[in-house]
Amino acid sequence: MANLSQKRRLRMLSFLEVLRKNNQDDVSSLRAINEIEQTLKEKKYGLVWEEHTEHVDTLVSDNILIFNDVTSKTIRRNASEAYNFLLEGDNLHSLKLLEKTHRGKIDIIYIDPPYNRGKNDFIYDDNYIVKEDGYRHSKWLSFMHKRLSIAYNLLKKDGLIFVSIDDNESAQLRLLMDEVFGVENFINCFVWKRNSSVKTEKDKFTVNSEYILLYSKSRVFTLGNACKPLAEASQKLFKYDDGDGRGKYQTVSLQKPRDPGPETTYDYIDNSGKIWPCPAKGWRMKYDKLKALENDNRLIFTGKTLRVKDYWNERSFEGKRLDTLWTDLPENSTGSSELERAIGKQNTFENPKPTKLISRCLEISHKDALVLDFFAGSGTTGHAVQLLNQIDGGNRRYILCTNNENNICEEVTYQRLLKIQDDLPHNLKYFRTGLVKKNEDIPLTDELLEHIRPLVELEYACDIDEASIGIFLTEDDFDQFMEEVEDITLTKVFLASDILLSSEQLQRMNDVGCEIIRIPEYYYRDELIETGDI
Repeated sequence: MANLSQKRRLRMLSFLEVLRKNNQDDVSSLRAINEIEQTLKEKKYGLVWEEHTEHVDTLVSDNILIFNDVTSKTIRRNASEAYNFLLEGDNLHSLKLLEKTHRGKIDIIYIDPPYNRGKNDFIYDDNYIVKEDGYRHSKWLSFMHKRLSIAYNLLKKDGLIFVSIDDNESAQLRLLMDEVFGVENFINCFVWKRNSSVKTEKDKFTVNSEYILLYSKSRVFTLGNACKPLAEASQKLFKYDDGDGRGKYQTVSLQKPRDPGPETTYDYIDNSGKIWPCPAKGWRMKYDKLKALENDNRLIFTGKTLRVKDYWNERSFEGKRLDTLWTDLPENSTGSSELERAIGKQNTFENPKPTKLISRCLEISHKDALVLDFFAGSGTTGHAVQLLNQIDGGNRRYILCTNNENNICEEVTYQRLLKIQDDLPHNLKYFRTGLVKKNEDIPLTDELLEHIRPLVELEYACDIDEASIGIFLTEDDFDQFMEEVEDITLTKVFLASDILLSSEQLQRMNDVGCEIIRIPEYYYRDELIETGDI
């Protein structure tokens, strides 16, 4: 629509009201008036692009989307820990299924989508998009809008999303993110120095930076430990190590830097009975806290005063909030080196991000975050999640989605997650996208029941093949189990929502402390209604 002034728009809307009153009995005229009104009331600012249909959209009309469990690729390191997931296939396919299992459950999303440089980096419907394509930006926007809209649904109310981009689509992405997540939910645009190159193009300056946009789902969010690392000069002060596992430390005076008060003016008696006279300006803390430090082996008894051990791993941040210029992180070449070391091959993926870049994004959320990356590529996000958990003792989990173009998922992403297991052990399940043909003449209920299992595992981060977990999709199967098994050793059982338990069955489950979880009805309900199966 051509640009309109506010005054002209209001004048047109007033005229439509007159037309509506004069055509109350004309259904076709009223329908046309309503369409014109809707057009006039459309957004006043933002992006307009042509919607493009993707192959996945076409498939949905005739098929039901499913996951298949590739059990040969399951990595089981600790039965008591939750599982991470690698989803192979078109990410729109995976996202549509994640909407069934993880709507409103994702804490943080990091994605590194195609930059649409026009040089074989963006595939749309099996074709590379070149610079000469007149719909180049339109196709990219259509592609991203579908995926970001689902991403919005997947995030928790306090969830965050980071999107890497460069100059080619940065302006379009900002407007698109404003539309999907809301202008009010923009937090920051970070600038990352990706290389130190001095390479120049004709009539251009050297480009050595990229951007990372940060948005929240709502204004109800908290920025985590988003602070600058301790300066290198400060790190050198931590030169002592007692070999007790606490790491390096420096010693800090316990004399109070301000005027003494009654609670910090006292003679201190250490555990040996020695009296340490009160310093001229008093102590930095109360007597009880000083005694607790001594009992924790943190005091240094030297000369005529006391000093305290200040550990590096407890002082790794200066407390200054991050700024938006990230020049202190490794450059792009580090990402390639990390990938090469992980899988033992060179040149397997172009421009993978360094783990520390993604770790910085993850640090902004909490330590128990569920992390989603639906442009997972080489698997850097999964690697970064586990590295950060090792560093700070977190319990983050990841869900990665990537296609298998040129066998990247199997030979790069999965191989990376497999080969870091010695240093970073964690559980992993591998699902591959698939299709079930819609057929109104053949009941689909039984066939889809077979594909409920991967969705249950995905939603509850478990492996049903574990000896302590059971799943029953029909009442006959459950009744048979209860009759044949004398000693129930299961700790968790998933039951279809329509399975009714007798009081005796329920009591047996309660007696052994077995948790009963009802399988949600919403997994394939809409699809079965559409085909007439329910």
